[in-house]
Amino acid sequence: MESSFPFGVILAILASLIIAANVVVAMAVLLLIHKNDGVSLCFTLNLAVADTLLGVAISGLVTDQLSSPARPTQKTLCTLRMAFVTSSAAASVLTVMLIAFDRYLAIKQPLRYFQIMNGLVAGACIAGLWLVSYLIGFLPLGVPIFQQTTYQGPCSFFAVFHPHFVLTLSCVGFFPALLLFVFFYCDMLKIASMHSQQIRKMEHTGAMAGAYRPPRTPSDFKAVCTVAILIGSFTLSWTPFLITGIVQVACQKCHLYLVLERYLWLLGVGNSLLNPLIYAYWQKEVRQQLYQMTLEVKKGLSSFLLLLFARDGGLEESMGTSCHIATISHPQLDD
Repeated sequence: MESSFPFGVILAILASLIIAANVVVAMAVLLLIHKNDGVSLCFTLNLAVADTLLGVAISGLVTDQLSSPARPTQKTLCTLRMAFVTSSAAASVLTVMLIAFDRYLAIKQPLRYFQIMNGLVAGACIAGLWLVSYLIGFLPLGVPIFQQTTYQGPCSFFAVFHPHFVLTLSCVGFFPALLLFVFFYCDMLKIASMHSQQIRKMEHTGAMAGAYRPPRTPSDFKAVCTVAILIGSFTLSWTPFLITGIVQVACQKCHLYLVLERYLWLLGVGNSLLNPLIYAYWQKEVRQQLYQMTLEVKKGLSSFLLLLFARDGGLEESMGTSCHIATISHPQLDD
């Protein structure tokens, strides 16, 4: 059990960072939604909520990793914990796909975007996303082939879930989603390049001074960059875990569970820490809102410190006045 202590410490630190980073981004996005009321911001907020729930879910595993073997986690409780972890991770991945599709739709159909992606459609997409996520996470509870026949603590993913579950997730969910990501990116890059060529051609012919101006080209390249970063972080985070899980299914004699659970699973979960950092850096409005929040916190802290120092100075002054009065009222002490 001593070997699981460092893993428990790393898991605790990672869970704390995921929760803190996503809560801050969620607060900034909520303020932006209150100001701008944008549909795409709702998807960003949903991503922060999903990643926060993932951090909360993995924090429940910390106690089991740091506790003694005398109190192992029950199999039912461990299964529920890992189901919530899987559901939150699935919600995060599906939200990233939804954001990529939203940016793709904004570039593909710029004139009809606000008609297609209204508040009702966005709410239905988010509700359906969470329904599918919980169906994925709790699927092993209803399919015996996805469950481990024997349970040996401490609580971990492969302690209760069979590698066949990872194989199914990879073939049905991950790799089709990755191909869809690549399709979105290539088509968006093609559209952005066409818009850029149109602008260069019009500048060359001198038509740029006229009334026509190709719309949304800076937004096109911004969306392409955002989707590219999301694809890269999504792929680098989860591909090693899923491919190694497939190898474990193909090679039953290969004992890769330690590598999967101690290293590759943490790498996949770490994607929930990368997501808020990506949006805090790449989205200008989120970055500006975070800067304003930082200024407000500094202003409030400065006001509090000034008030505290002023109160302490008043107390010292009043104490000095009291001592002076006490000395005058008791002259016999000088005799």
